[in-house]
Amino acid sequence: MIRTLISLLVAGVFSAQASTDLKPQTESAIRDIQPQLLQWRRHFHQYPELSNREVNTAKKVAAHLKSLGLEVQTGIAHHGVLGVLKGAKPGPTVALRADMDALPVTEQVDLPFASKVRSTFNDQEVGVMHACGHDAHTAMLMATASVLTQLKSELTGTVLFVFQPAEEGPPAGEEGGAKLMLKEGVFAKYKPDAIFGLHVWPGPAGQLQVKSEGIMAAADSFNITVKGTQVHGSSPWRGVDPIAVTGQLISALHQIPARQLDVTQAPAVLSVGQVHGGVRWNIIPDEVKLEGTIRTFDPQMREQLLQKMQHTSEHIAAASGASAEFHHHGFAAVTWNDAQLTEWAMPTLRWAAGKAGVAPIKPITASEDFSFFQQQVPGVFFFLGIAPDNTPVDKTAPNHSPYFQINEKALENGVRAFTGLALDYLANPAKTATQD
Repeated sequence: MIRTLISLLVAGVFSAQASTDLKPQTESAIRDIQPQLLQWRRHFHQYPELSNREVNTAKKVAAHLKSLGLEVQTGIAHHGVLGVLKGAKPGPTVALRADMDALPVTEQVDLPFASKVRSTFNDQEVGVMHACGHDAHTAMLMATASVLTQLKSELTGTVLFVFQPAEEGPPAGEEGGAKLMLKEGVFAKYKPDAIFGLHVWPGPAGQLQVKSEGIMAAADSFNITVKGTQVHGSSPWRGVDPIAVTGQLISALHQIPARQLDVTQAPAVLSVGQVHGGVRWNIIPDEVKLEGTIRTFDPQMREQLLQKMQHTSEHIAAASGASAEFHHHGFAAVTWNDAQLTEWAMPTLRWAAGKAGVAPIKPITASEDFSFFQQQVPGVFFFLGIAPDNTPVDKTAPNHSPYFQINEKALENGVRAFTGLALDYLANPAKTATQD
């Protein structure tokens, strides 16, 4: 028994040292890959593709992974790509994820590689731009694959490189994203023990930001159809005006988080983003449609909010002789960082960030479908600051802005983070909260 314990302790010491011994080697490789990383990132930026349309992006990713000699699966959730790096010895499996899709945004940044792409989104002609930084995510993970492949003979375990389409959400009437990748069995053959993901963010360049547990909100979309009775605009008393009802309803909906939910428990946000009704200035229409989103961090509060929204919609409409149909659709769950895995990752993130450092971050009411991976596998999601030099963070254009820019100097720390997390996990796997 004592001899067994000693053997396990010795094995643990050498295992824990394995990734540390490789770090100087990876630092050199990470520096050397930077020019190629920038070429990839600028190519993807100049030629962006919308959700579920990442055809050429996926081809370029798959070709690179195959050139490294990795096992490659393509066509997952339409255009998803999985690369598999098997180390020389069996061991744990760790997954690293990057998203590939762009947004229907017309770029306003004057760059030599600015996007001029036009496409169609939900039957509308739109500009296309990597306004959320997925071009950088994809390039950083490709670079990480190059770095880690050089160490294949020294790795104990398996690394999965998950390139995900449609993180921003598929077009109307289509499935996509992390949910569809899981549905189609992205982890059926190789089930990871942990998964890590990052997102560029307008923070100090190169700084990594993270928090334990809920880091990003759950997101639901909702749509409400208010039905009245169409009538001439000169005599509204002869019908039921759904526009007037909609005005009352929007005001009442915004009062629900402010006055009917215990916001000391967790934040909640409700926003109306679209209102459509009417075809002519002198006709009161028979219906108005409105759409919006809610963001929550607590499942019970989410259910309360949805129930109150339906109740409010139906009763305000009924008070004016109209009716209301309420529907909602879950877009993403809470992005929930496993507490013990987050604590385990901190030394690696500090190494990766270097002088830029690691900082805590408040919960963010934006959402991420990385959360669906975390429902299957313990995971940690964190942020990489990419604010331009000499620009205050609060003056930096946010994600989804047509003026969004990336400080490319920061991307090296993203590769360091991905590389370090993979090496350290294979060498010394963390115990997670889900294993308690």
